Amino acid sequence: MKRAFFPGSFDPPTHGHLNLIKRAASIFDELHVVIAHNRDKRAFFEAPQRLVMMKELLSGYDNIQLHIWDRLVVDFAREHKINLVIRGVRALADFSYEFELAMTNKTLMPELEVMFMPTDPQYFVLRSSAIREIASFGGDISSMVPPLVAHAVIERLRPNA
Repeated sequence: MKRAFFPGSFDPPTHGHLNLIKRAASIFDELHVVIAHNRDKRAFFEAPQRLVMMKELLSGYDNIQLHIWDRLVVDFAREHKINLVIRGVRALADFSYEFELAMTNKTLMPELEVMFMPTDPQYFVLRSSAIREIASFGGDISSMVPPLVAHAVIERLRPNA
């Protein structure tokens, strides 16, 4: 059985994230999507909220399992006995960062393999942080995220939300 995991913040989930997840799910028998919960960072959406969104967005995929994780990705890999991590890259800057991260993780877990997966061209510029910023200024994010996510972002930005 071919197994892999795809970690990320998914804060919020974008069409780019979903594109990579769905493509990876077509390659692997089992794909674990790991929603990062970093206790030291302030998230736009709390991890349980991101999990609920991802469950709905990926409900038609029987080979995808969703997790919230607040430790090192190598700990996830060891605990779940998965030695392949997928990392999405958009541009050279992403690759440089992801390569350094991959080398760090390989130092911590030498048997961990890393697969870099470029985003499809139509999702090249989608970054969660940019989407949050556009929405905060009242910009239209409907082409960047699924309707469920767009609605959640708009609701989250409402005063007294």
